[in-house]
Amino acid sequence: MQILSTLSVLAGLMSIGSCQSITKVNGFRGTPTNLGMYVYVPSNLKTPAPIVVAVHHCQGSAQAYSSESGLMPLASQRGFIVIFPNSKSGGGCFDVASTASLTHNGGGDSQTIANMVTYAVQNYGGDASRVFATGTSSGAMMTNVLVGAYPEVFKAGSVYSGVPDGCFYVAGSTATQDPPGWNNQCANGQLTKTAAQWGDMVRSYYPGYNGTRPRMQIWHGTADNTLRYPNYAETMKQWSNVFGLTTSKSTSNSPQSGYTMTIYGEGTATTAQLVGYSANGVGHSVPIHATMDMAFFGI
Repeated sequence: MQILSTLSVLAGLMSIGSCQSITKVNGFRGTPTNLGMYVYVPSNLKTPAPIVVAVHHCQGSAQAYSSESGLMPLASQRGFIVIFPNSKSGGGCFDVASTASLTHNGGGDSQTIANMVTYAVQNYGGDASRVFATGTSSGAMMTNVLVGAYPEVFKAGSVYSGVPDGCFYVAGSTATQDPPGWNNQCANGQLTKTAAQWGDMVRSYYPGYNGTRPRMQIWHGTADNTLRYPNYAETMKQWSNVFGLTTSKSTSNSPQSGYTMTIYGEGTATTAQLVGYSANGVGHSVPIHATMDMAFFGI
């Protein structure tokens, strides 16, 4: 019965989203780096409207990820804006390796995406107090960078099969090189730090910031051969330190068979500061759980 119910919901969402498409924002100039901005703005927009930034993977695009993410039908139902950044690099990856992108207002891809949020607030009625980010692979890495370098912009993030914030740093990498820097040691799960060291990296991107940090939801598959599974533990270590959380509890087969949910600190799957999902036997990358993301975001 649960399977039939789920299929019915999915069929309804597919019906709602069958005529949906994203729009390229020609008025956005893509500064400081040359990323394209695409948006989905539903007709039943809330006033003001929550904003979800959805960042695609390498060899992907804004157009493709708008379908893959499953966010447009949900946006139509719930009245929020979706921003789909589009990488201009040859391989479709985002820059998460340069000092520029790993620095608040440093001039990299992360600042360009933060500027997209400002544009959506000013031009579409977006709610600056309810901005969220999610992404897959390269987009997951960028999501970590966004919430790390722009904690005043984003309220929560959900990352699918990524690496810790700053793990892909490559000395000498620039914000405009094509393709962006790639860190094999990190990708292979060989870059290990203490929780405090990872946390210090996040804090270093915006020195002096002492406000609230965005809540985080982390997804990773144990059979990931692209961004290997040890990155999951390192990412959880990082954000637990950022939040000052030292205790955790795990639940098997949640939210589905083979997944293990770990909650750090107090709260539930939708209210805790840090929630992780380890997907047994799942490769690169973990399927998007869009409705769970929206529940975590409070949309």
